Amino acid sequence: SLPAATPAENPRPHHKPSRFIYFESAPYVGRNPNTTDYLYRLHNDYERVLQKDLSAIIHPVETTASGFALIGCSGIGKTRSVERILHLYPKVIHHQEPFSLEQVVWLKLECPHKGSVKQLCISFFHEMDKLLHTRYAARYGSSRLSIDTMVVHMAEVADRHALGLLVIDEIQHLVRARGTGRDDLLTFLVALVNTIGIPVMIVGTPAAMPLLQSAFREARRASGLGSLIWERHAEDATWNHFIDRMWRYQWTREPTPLTDDLRRVLYAESQGIVDLVVKLYMLAQLQVIQLNAVTGRDKSERLTIGLFKHVAADAFRLLAPMITALRQNDRAALEKYDDLRPLDDYVFQAFQTATARLTPTPAKPTAEPPEPLPIFPAQDGSEAVLISLEGLGLARDIAQVLLTQAKAENPGLGPLDLVATIAAKLRERGPEVKPVKPRRNQQKTPMPARPIDPVDLRVIVSTATSAGATGYDALLAAGVVKPPLQDIAA
Repeated sequence: SLPAATPAENPRPHHKPSRFIYFESAPYVGRNPNTTDYLYRLHNDYERVLQKDLSAIIHPVETTASGFALIGCSGIGKTRSVERILHLYPKVIHHQEPFSLEQVVWLKLECPHKGSVKQLCISFFHEMDKLLHTRYAARYGSSRLSIDTMVVHMAEVADRHALGLLVIDEIQHLVRARGTGRDDLLTFLVALVNTIGIPVMIVGTPAAMPLLQSAFREARRASGLGSLIWERHAEDATWNHFIDRMWRYQWTREPTPLTDDLRRVLYAESQGIVDLVVKLYMLAQLQVIQLNAVTGRDKSERLTIGLFKHVAADAFRLLAPMITALRQNDRAALEKYDDLRPLDDYVFQAFQTATARLTPTPAKPTAEPPEPLPIFPAQDGSEAVLISLEGLGLARDIAQVLLTQAKAENPGLGPLDLVATIAAKLRERGPEVKPVKPRRNQQKTPMPARPIDPVDLRVIVSTATSAGATGYDALLAAGVVKPPLQDIAA
């Protein structure tokens, strides 16, 4: 059973959710998995997969499915309202009897920007995987598969899980689609209703109206339970009730009381578009808070008529033609403005900037004072003289000796005179002469030659050569070598 309406919601009209709830529940009667029609649909899906033809059937099955179109200006609350009504129902029902089945009650997809049937099928498989923890996208969502293969598998998966409602949001994306993609997608959606028996709901802006009315079959199917044109709010009791509820959310220091003049300016600048008036209310408070933080002029941070007009002129600059078309009720001009995302980006950037400005920056840590230079004790200036002598290259112990001698010889001299006296003594001594070390390349005393042994082989060969004999004969005569045949003859 549906939850009862709260007293605060009583002034709100209920015909829109009532029609939508009926559209959700009525066709779902024919999706009962505990019937013969459910099995017949599975048989038909098997044949479609074999033939790769969405129109192939074995058993004719009567369908109760129909289409429904919800058209309204961007920012009027279509998507949010549809989602809230959908969430009155569970997404998945787990059946245990007479067999195990996970039944998907509803599924919401966004229309592909390029109007691609293949992209819609891939999105369908991914959403089913999220709900059921399956791997349909890996099996049937490969880009290598043809469109005919994907659509029959999408129909088969939808029938297997007895899908109760398929919602296609942002149908106006088809207006920008090039080629035959948008016609193919519309034909596919019609086939889902006529052939497969899946209820399809289309949600979009007035920009999609010429597209949906271009062919009779789409217009007829979209009017299965009637299409709903969600008009903007009129300046009536319903609008005033909404403004009263919204006005409670104030961030200023002191709340500003709501007056009839403020109501009128809010409607004039938003023309009954809920998203516009909410953003106008947010941006106006943000600006007055920033102004007070910077200048400190208005401590109370009051919301005024002039403030709302100024913020609307600045923030809604890109939407000025849309606001003008709403004031003139020019439907043809409204078809050109089907997206408020630039305004969403503007509001997001405004809050980011305000947060950065209003957040106090941490104070920089104070730099530590520089360490003072060492101050030597005055005394008699001996330390200063020693430092000066060390700077001249003298060791401290030698500088101490020279300083003691200079003080003894010249008592009463100041530090500068002492340094000058010691420097003069050093000049009189002259440069320090270091002993010259012998060079390595200097000639050394020759070592006496060792006597040569007369039986040295080198001497024997040299003597024989100088006498005209051969070295072999000399060595043979000296008995160093033997004749080669001597041992054989013996």
